[in-house]
Amino acid sequence: MNRTMPPTSASISACAAKLLAASDQRQQIPLVTERDPTFDLADAYRVTDEVRQLREARGEGVVGRKIGFTNTTIWDEYNVAAPIWGYVYDTTLHRFADVTGPVALAPFVEPRIEPEIVFGLAQAPEVGMDERALLACVGWVALGFEVVQSLFEGWRFRAPDTVAAFGLHGALYVGEPAAVSPGSEAAWFEALGRFDIELRRDDALVEAGHASNVLRGGPLSALRHLVEVLAADTSSPPLTAGEVITTGTLTNAYPIRANELWDTRIAGLPLADVRLAF
Repeated sequence: MNRTMPPTSASISACAAKLLAASDQRQQIPLVTERDPTFDLADAYRVTDEVRQLREARGEGVVGRKIGFTNTTIWDEYNVAAPIWGYVYDTTLHRFADVTGPVALAPFVEPRIEPEIVFGLAQAPEVGMDERALLACVGWVALGFEVVQSLFEGWRFRAPDTVAAFGLHGALYVGEPAAVSPGSEAAWFEALGRFDIELRRDDALVEAGHASNVLRGGPLSALRHLVEVLAADTSSPPLTAGEVITTGTLTNAYPIRANELWDTRIAGLPLADVRLAF
């Protein structure tokens, strides 16, 4: 279908409000792209900006970004063909050190879990930096779990739907950070492109993941992609020092149920494994 005109500001605002209300009320809604078949990625990122403003108006603050669908091995399953991004808020970022007891699933809609490499930016990346240069912008690296959710029944959607629905972001749990200290950059660069990880549920292996699952080059490739995408989007702010960036799942995303215990076994990176009960 050829587009005659883009959605109005009012319709973008209405879409953002509907999505945020659905998340707050833990309700699933019809696909945005079914209600408006012309709704595209540019429209979806306009919704992303509107949602950010709504969340900031009620006291939430942006602390970073999540990059989604960096695992090219699962694109066909989720009907996508490129990575997406969304905001991480101070209400959705959690440190494992602060988690006491099982995590409640009630706040999420059809939650799934993803093991991810998380970066803490020490300085703002610049457009045109390659992966080695980007590593110099990273102050620390950690292993984390992102809990993703779908406001659309059965995890069936199109890419613009996922972007509008907060990049499917529900919460980010970050493990113990390891500093990228002066003189260690070469070792970190090598390890970030070669490591392996096991995702486990109740002490049983669910899937083995690899650095190359993330855009074939590893987490730094995901960071580079995000920097370039944001540079081409004048409506979205660039990355800044202090932001937390989670670089996408190293395995498929798996449904979470109550009374499950999920953990990791990482090899080839000097990071602490993470463990989360629900």
